[in-house]
Amino acid sequence: MAHGDEVVAPLNALIDEFLERGAPVYKSRDWHPPQTKHFQTYGGTWPVHCVQNTRGAEFHPQLKDDPRIRLISKGLGDTDCYSAFDETDLASQLHDQGVEELTVGGLATDYCVKETVLAGLKEGFKVKAVENAMRPVELNPGDGERAIREMRAAGAEIVNTDFPT
Repeated sequence: MAHGDEVVAPLNALIDEFLERGAPVYKSRDWHPPQTKHFQTYGGTWPVHCVQNTRGAEFHPQLKDDPRIRLISKGLGDTDCYSAFDETDLASQLHDQGVEELTVGGLATDYCVKETVLAGLKEGFKVKAVENAMRPVELNPGDGERAIREMRAAGAEIVNTDFPT
């Protein structure tokens, strides 16, 4: 994805800030089986990506890792699972910890980020989407800007970190 690596520095700054405060940090990842209806080869929209236990499913090597960061794997079957809430127990984990507000960034603005933000709002969280910590796929030109407008219209706050990309 063009400029996808530019989200790493602002995400790392957010990770540091949240861990320093003792706030929970989650990383979500696509974790697709080798054959899934999510992929074009099997009738889906997307080229093969993020196949379980392959290099393509790894996080960017410069994205911070820490034993306190919790991992959410999604897309384990034939459904698209764009949101980190889709077919996971993320909502219950967050509610159990008393979390009231989410800060979301990553890839891609127009799919996984947008759907996670919208699902978070539906789950009753206040949600901030960090514009300089996300990048769109732009399957269709303008998808990224449309996603930001949709998130804002649904009630998300669109913010930027002080950390440049």
